[in-house]
Amino acid sequence: MMGVIEFTLILFSSFFLLFWSSNFLVESIKKISKFLGWKEFVVSFFIVAFSTTIPNFVVDIISAINKVPHLALGDVVGTNIVDLTLIVGISALVSRAGLSLPSRTVQGSSIFTILVAILPLILILDGELSRADGVLLLFAFLCYLFWLFQKKERFEKIYNGIKEPLTLNFFFKNLLSLFLSISILLLSGQGIVKSALFFSEFFKIPLTFFGALIVGFGTALPEFSFCFQAAKKSQDWMIVGDVMGSVILTTTLVLGTVSLISPIKNLNFSQFLIARIFLLFSAILFFVFVRTDKKVTKKEAFFLLFLYFSFIFAQIFLLKK
Repeated sequence: MMGVIEFTLILFSSFFLLFWSSNFLVESIKKISKFLGWKEFVVSFFIVAFSTTIPNFVVDIISAINKVPHLALGDVVGTNIVDLTLIVGISALVSRAGLSLPSRTVQGSSIFTILVAILPLILILDGELSRADGVLLLFAFLCYLFWLFQKKERFEKIYNGIKEPLTLNFFFKNLLSLFLSISILLLSGQGIVKSALFFSEFFKIPLTFFGALIVGFGTALPEFSFCFQAAKKSQDWMIVGDVMGSVILTTTLVLGTVSLISPIKNLNFSQFLIARIFLLFSAILFFVFVRTDKKVTKKEAFFLLFLYFSFIFAQIFLLKK
Protein backbone atom coordinates (compact mmCIF):
# COMPACT_ATOMS: atom_id res chain seq x y z
CA MET A 1 0.00 0.00 0.00
CA MET A 2 2.90 2.35 0.75
CA GLY A 3 4.07 1.93 -2.84
CA VAL A 4 0.69 3.13 -4.13
CA ILE A 5 0.76 6.23 -1.90
CA GLU A 6 4.36 7.07 -2.82
CA PHE A 7 3.83 6.71 -6.56
CA THR A 8 0.55 8.65 -6.39
CA LEU A 9 2.46 11.54 -4.80
CA ILE A 10 5.21 11.21 -7.41
CA LEU A 11 2.65 11.21 -10.24
CA PHE A 12 0.78 14.32 -9.05
CA SER A 13 3.94 16.24 -8.12
CA SER A 14 5.42 15.34 -11.53
CA PHE A 15 2.33 16.69 -13.31
CA PHE A 16 2.58 19.88 -11.24
CA LEU A 17 6.28 20.32 -12.10
CA LEU A 18 5.51 19.56 -15.74
CA PHE A 19 2.84 22.26 -15.82
CA TRP A 20 4.99 24.83 -13.96
CA SER A 21 8.21 24.24 -15.90
CA SER A 22 6.35 24.33 -19.24
CA ASN A 23 5.12 27.85 -18.49
CA PHE A 24 8.61 28.84 -17.31
CA LEU A 25 10.09 27.49 -20.54
CA VAL A 26 7.61 29.43 -22.68
CA GLU A 27 8.47 32.73 -20.96
CA SER A 28 12.20 32.08 -21.49
CA ILE A 29 11.64 31.36 -25.20
CA LYS A 30 9.61 34.58 -25.58
CA LYS A 31 12.42 36.69 -24.14
CA ILE A 32 15.18 34.96 -26.10
CA SER A 33 13.07 35.40 -29.26
CA LYS A 34 12.87 39.14 -28.66
CA PHE A 35 16.65 39.36 -28.13
CA LEU A 36 17.34 37.41 -31.36
CA GLY A 37 14.84 39.51 -33.37
CA TRP A 38 12.63 36.62 -34.48
CA LYS A 39 9.49 37.42 -36.48
CA GLU A 40 6.15 37.55 -34.66
CA PHE A 41 4.50 34.74 -36.64
CA VAL A 42 7.41 32.38 -35.98
CA VAL A 43 7.31 33.21 -32.26
CA SER A 44 3.53 32.80 -32.03
CA PHE A 45 3.73 29.44 -33.81
CA PHE A 46 6.38 28.11 -31.45
CA ILE A 47 4.70 29.59 -28.36
CA VAL A 48 1.11 28.63 -29.13
CA ALA A 49 1.69 25.28 -30.82
CA PHE A 50 4.96 23.95 -29.44
CA SER A 51 4.62 25.15 -25.84
CA THR A 52 1.47 23.10 -25.16
CA THR A 53 3.07 20.06 -26.81
CA ILE A 54 6.21 20.17 -24.63
CA PRO A 55 4.70 17.94 -21.87
CA ASN A 56 3.74 15.26 -24.41
CA PHE A 57 7.14 15.45 -26.10
CA VAL A 58 9.05 15.07 -22.82
CA VAL A 59 6.92 12.26 -21.37
CA ASP A 60 6.66 10.33 -24.64
CA ILE A 61 10.35 10.54 -25.56
CA ILE A 62 11.27 9.36 -22.05
CA SER A 63 8.75 6.52 -22.52
CA ALA A 64 10.49 5.52 -25.76
CA ILE A 65 13.94 5.69 -24.14
CA ASN A 66 12.64 3.46 -21.32
CA LYS A 67 11.38 0.99 -23.97
CA VAL A 68 7.69 1.51 -23.12
CA PRO A 69 6.44 3.28 -26.28
CA HIS A 70 2.92 1.92 -25.70
CA LEU A 71 2.56 4.55 -22.97
CA ALA A 72 3.45 7.25 -25.52
CA LEU A 73 0.84 5.98 -27.98
CA GLY A 74 -1.82 6.01 -25.26
CA ASP A 75 -0.77 9.53 -24.23
CA VAL A 76 -1.01 10.89 -27.78
CA VAL A 77 -4.44 9.33 -28.36
CA GLY A 78 -5.70 10.46 -24.94
CA THR A 79 -4.40 14.02 -25.36
CA ASN A 80 -6.00 14.28 -28.79
CA ILE A 81 -9.37 13.17 -27.42
CA VAL A 82 -9.09 15.74 -24.60
CA ASP A 83 -8.12 18.44 -27.15
CA LEU A 84 -10.91 17.77 -29.62
CA THR A 85 -13.72 17.30 -27.08
CA LEU A 86 -13.12 18.61 -23.54
CA ILE A 87 -10.94 21.65 -24.36
CA VAL A 88 -12.89 22.74 -27.46
CA GLY A 89 -16.21 22.13 -25.67
CA ILE A 90 -15.38 24.13 -22.53
CA SER A 91 -13.75 26.91 -24.57
CA ALA A 92 -16.89 27.24 -26.74
CA LEU A 93 -19.05 27.51 -23.61
CA VAL A 94 -16.79 30.12 -21.96
CA SER A 95 -16.36 32.22 -25.13
CA ARG A 96 -19.14 34.78 -25.67
CA ALA A 97 -20.88 33.22 -28.67
CA GLY A 98 -19.22 29.85 -29.17
CA LEU A 99 -16.03 29.63 -31.23
CA SER A 100 -16.18 31.72 -34.42
CA LEU A 101 -13.62 30.45 -36.94
CA PRO A 102 -13.71 32.30 -40.29
CA SER A 103 -9.90 32.24 -40.72
CA ARG A 104 -8.74 30.49 -43.92
CA THR A 105 -5.68 29.19 -42.05
CA VAL A 106 -7.93 27.60 -39.40
CA GLN A 107 -10.28 26.13 -42.01
CA GLY A 108 -7.36 24.73 -44.01
CA SER A 109 -5.71 23.31 -40.88
CA SER A 110 -8.95 21.55 -39.90
CA ILE A 111 -8.64 19.29 -42.97
CA PHE A 112 -5.04 18.45 -42.11
CA THR A 113 -6.01 17.88 -38.46
CA ILE A 114 -8.60 15.18 -39.15
CA LEU A 115 -6.30 13.40 -41.63
CA VAL A 116 -3.39 13.44 -39.18
CA ALA A 117 -5.53 12.33 -36.22
CA ILE A 118 -6.74 9.28 -38.14
CA LEU A 119 -3.37 8.43 -39.77
CA PRO A 120 -1.87 6.50 -36.79
CA LEU A 121 -5.09 4.49 -36.47
CA ILE A 122 -4.52 3.34 -40.05
CA LEU A 123 -0.78 2.74 -39.59
CA ILE A 124 -1.30 0.44 -36.55
CA LEU A 125 -3.75 -1.86 -38.37
CA ASP A 126 -0.84 -4.29 -38.91
CA GLY A 127 -0.30 -4.44 -35.13
CA GLU A 128 2.67 -2.11 -34.88
CA LEU A 129 3.99 1.39 -35.47
CA SER A 130 7.34 0.79 -37.17
CA ARG A 131 10.27 3.09 -37.91
CA ALA A 132 8.98 3.38 -41.48
CA ASP A 133 5.65 4.58 -40.07
CA GLY A 134 7.61 7.05 -37.94
CA VAL A 135 9.30 8.46 -41.03
CA LEU A 136 5.89 8.85 -42.69
CA LEU A 137 4.54 10.74 -39.64
CA LEU A 138 7.57 13.07 -39.62
CA PHE A 139 7.10 13.67 -43.36
CA ALA A 140 3.48 14.67 -42.66
CA PHE A 141 4.80 17.13 -40.07
CA LEU A 142 7.19 18.68 -42.63
CA CYS A 143 4.32 18.98 -45.13
CA TYR A 144 2.28 20.89 -42.55
CA LEU A 145 5.21 23.22 -41.80
CA PHE A 146 5.70 23.88 -45.51
CA TRP A 147 2.02 24.78 -45.94
CA LEU A 148 1.94 26.92 -42.78
CA PHE A 149 5.11 28.92 -43.48
CA GLN A 150 4.74 29.45 -47.21
CA LYS A 151 3.08 32.89 -47.04
CA LYS A 152 5.68 35.70 -46.90
CA GLU A 153 3.37 38.25 -45.24
CA ARG A 154 3.47 36.16 -42.07
CA PHE A 155 7.14 37.06 -41.61
CA GLU A 156 7.00 40.85 -41.86
CA LYS A 157 6.38 41.87 -38.24
CA ILE A 158 9.10 41.63 -35.57
CA TYR A 159 8.04 40.22 -32.21
CA ASN A 160 7.75 43.10 -29.68
CA GLY A 161 6.21 41.43 -26.67
CA ILE A 162 9.04 42.18 -24.17
CA LYS A 163 9.77 45.59 -22.62
CA GLU A 164 13.03 44.78 -20.76
CA PRO A 165 16.40 46.14 -22.02
CA LEU A 166 17.95 43.67 -24.47
CA THR A 167 21.39 43.32 -22.86
CA LEU A 168 23.73 40.31 -22.88
CA ASN A 169 22.90 39.81 -19.22
CA PHE A 170 19.19 39.63 -20.21
CA PHE A 171 20.00 36.98 -22.84
CA PHE A 172 22.18 34.75 -20.63
CA LYS A 173 19.77 35.01 -17.68
CA ASN A 174 16.93 33.69 -19.84
CA LEU A 175 19.17 31.09 -21.45
CA LEU A 176 19.92 29.77 -17.95
CA SER A 177 16.17 29.78 -17.19
CA LEU A 178 15.62 27.82 -20.40
CA PHE A 179 18.06 25.06 -19.42
CA LEU A 180 16.73 24.98 -15.85
CA SER A 181 13.14 24.53 -17.02
CA ILE A 182 14.20 21.79 -19.47
CA SER A 183 15.98 19.96 -16.63
CA ILE A 184 12.83 20.11 -14.47
CA LEU A 185 10.74 18.95 -17.43
CA LEU A 186 12.97 15.92 -17.90
CA LEU A 187 12.82 15.10 -14.20
CA SER A 188 9.03 15.38 -14.07
CA GLY A 189 8.67 13.33 -17.26
CA GLN A 190 10.75 10.56 -15.72
CA GLY A 191 8.52 10.65 -12.62
CA ILE A 192 5.37 10.27 -14.75
CA VAL A 193 6.79 7.36 -16.75
CA LYS A 194 8.01 5.49 -13.63
CA SER A 195 4.64 6.05 -11.92
CA ALA A 196 2.77 4.83 -15.00
CA LEU A 197 4.89 1.66 -15.07
CA PHE A 198 4.20 1.03 -11.38
CA PHE A 199 0.41 1.51 -11.64
CA SER A 200 0.23 -0.53 -14.84
CA GLU A 201 1.90 -3.49 -13.11
CA PHE A 202 0.15 -3.03 -9.74
CA PHE A 203 -3.39 -2.81 -11.13
CA LYS A 204 -2.70 -5.11 -14.11
CA ILE A 205 -3.82 -2.56 -16.70
CA PRO A 206 -2.27 -1.97 -20.17
CA LEU A 207 0.08 0.98 -20.59
CA THR A 208 -1.96 2.23 -23.57
CA PHE A 209 -5.03 2.35 -21.31
CA PHE A 210 -3.22 4.27 -18.55
CA GLY A 211 -1.66 6.60 -21.11
CA ALA A 212 -4.99 7.40 -22.79
CA LEU A 213 -6.99 7.90 -19.59
CA ILE A 214 -4.54 9.44 -17.07
CA VAL A 215 -1.34 10.63 -18.75
CA GLY A 216 -3.18 12.04 -21.78
CA PHE A 217 -5.31 14.21 -19.49
CA GLY A 218 -2.35 15.31 -17.37
CA THR A 219 -0.17 16.37 -20.29
CA ALA A 220 -3.09 18.38 -21.72
CA LEU A 221 -3.37 20.56 -18.58
CA PRO A 222 -1.08 23.38 -19.84
CA GLU A 223 -3.14 23.53 -23.01
CA PHE A 224 -6.38 23.56 -21.05
CA SER A 225 -5.11 26.52 -19.02
CA PHE A 226 -4.06 28.43 -22.15
CA CYS A 227 -7.35 27.83 -23.99
CA PHE A 228 -9.49 28.71 -20.95
CA GLN A 229 -7.74 32.08 -20.59
CA ALA A 230 -8.05 32.72 -24.34
CA ALA A 231 -11.78 31.79 -24.24
CA LYS A 232 -12.46 34.40 -21.52
CA LYS A 233 -11.00 37.00 -23.91
CA SER A 234 -12.91 35.51 -26.90
CA GLN A 235 -9.63 34.84 -28.75
CA ASP A 236 -11.27 32.04 -30.72
CA TRP A 237 -8.63 31.60 -33.44
CA MET A 238 -5.93 31.10 -30.77
CA ILE A 239 -7.94 28.35 -29.06
CA VAL A 240 -8.66 26.29 -32.16
CA GLY A 241 -5.22 27.04 -33.61
CA ASP A 242 -3.66 25.72 -30.41
CA VAL A 243 -5.86 22.60 -30.37
CA MET A 244 -5.19 21.76 -34.02
CA GLY A 245 -1.49 22.53 -33.64
CA SER A 246 -1.32 20.21 -30.64
CA VAL A 247 -3.10 17.35 -32.44
CA ILE A 248 -0.87 17.72 -35.48
CA LEU A 249 2.39 18.02 -33.52
CA THR A 250 1.74 15.20 -31.06
CA THR A 251 0.56 12.85 -33.80
CA THR A 252 3.33 13.60 -36.30
CA LEU A 253 6.44 15.04 -34.60
CA VAL A 254 6.08 13.37 -31.18
CA LEU A 255 4.70 9.97 -32.21
CA GLY A 256 6.99 9.85 -35.25
CA THR A 257 10.06 10.49 -33.08
CA VAL A 258 8.89 7.90 -30.52
CA SER A 259 8.51 5.18 -33.16
CA LEU A 260 11.98 5.95 -34.53
CA ILE A 261 13.52 5.54 -31.06
CA SER A 262 11.45 2.51 -30.07
CA PRO A 263 8.95 1.01 -32.56
CA ILE A 264 5.58 0.14 -31.02
CA LYS A 265 4.96 -3.59 -31.48
CA ASN A 266 2.50 -6.29 -30.39
CA LEU A 267 -0.48 -3.96 -29.96
CA ASN A 268 -3.50 -5.54 -28.31
CA PHE A 269 -6.40 -4.02 -30.23
CA SER A 270 -9.08 -5.26 -27.81
CA GLN A 271 -7.46 -3.21 -24.99
CA PHE A 272 -7.07 -0.16 -27.23
CA LEU A 273 -10.39 -0.37 -29.07
CA ILE A 274 -12.39 2.16 -27.01
CA ALA A 275 -9.75 4.89 -27.31
CA ARG A 276 -9.42 4.34 -31.08
CA ILE A 277 -13.18 4.53 -31.62
CA PHE A 278 -13.55 7.70 -29.55
CA LEU A 279 -10.58 9.38 -31.23
CA LEU A 280 -12.14 8.66 -34.63
CA PHE A 281 -15.52 10.09 -33.56
CA SER A 282 -13.85 13.10 -31.91
CA ALA A 283 -11.86 13.94 -35.05
CA ILE A 284 -14.88 13.62 -37.35
CA LEU A 285 -17.22 15.66 -35.12
CA PHE A 286 -14.61 18.39 -34.60
CA PHE A 287 -14.11 18.64 -38.36
CA VAL A 288 -17.86 18.79 -39.05
CA PHE A 289 -18.50 21.41 -36.35
CA VAL A 290 -15.60 23.64 -37.44
CA ARG A 291 -16.58 23.48 -41.12
CA THR A 292 -20.33 23.99 -40.49
CA ASP A 293 -20.99 27.75 -40.50
CA LYS A 294 -17.28 28.18 -39.59
CA LYS A 295 -17.97 28.04 -35.85
CA VAL A 296 -18.48 25.71 -32.89
CA THR A 297 -21.80 26.59 -31.21
CA LYS A 298 -22.65 26.11 -27.53
CA LYS A 299 -25.02 23.27 -28.43
CA GLU A 300 -22.20 21.51 -30.26
CA ALA A 301 -19.95 22.19 -27.26
CA PHE A 302 -22.30 20.20 -24.99
CA PHE A 303 -22.20 17.34 -27.47
CA LEU A 304 -18.37 17.34 -27.42
CA LEU A 305 -18.36 17.30 -23.61
CA PHE A 306 -20.84 14.41 -23.62
CA LEU A 307 -18.51 12.53 -25.97
CA TYR A 308 -15.52 13.07 -23.66
CA PHE A 309 -17.32 11.86 -20.51
CA SER A 310 -18.69 8.90 -22.47
CA PHE A 311 -15.07 8.02 -23.28
CA ILE A 312 -14.17 8.15 -19.56
CA PHE A 313 -17.10 5.92 -18.54
CA ALA A 314 -16.42 3.48 -21.39
CA GLN A 315 -12.76 3.16 -20.36
CA ILE A 316 -13.67 2.59 -16.71
CA PHE A 317 -16.34 0.02 -17.66
CA LEU A 318 -13.78 -1.81 -19.81
CA LEU A 319 -11.30 -1.80 -16.91
CA LYS A 320 -13.85 -3.37 -14.53
CA LYS A 321 -14.48 -6.17 -17.01
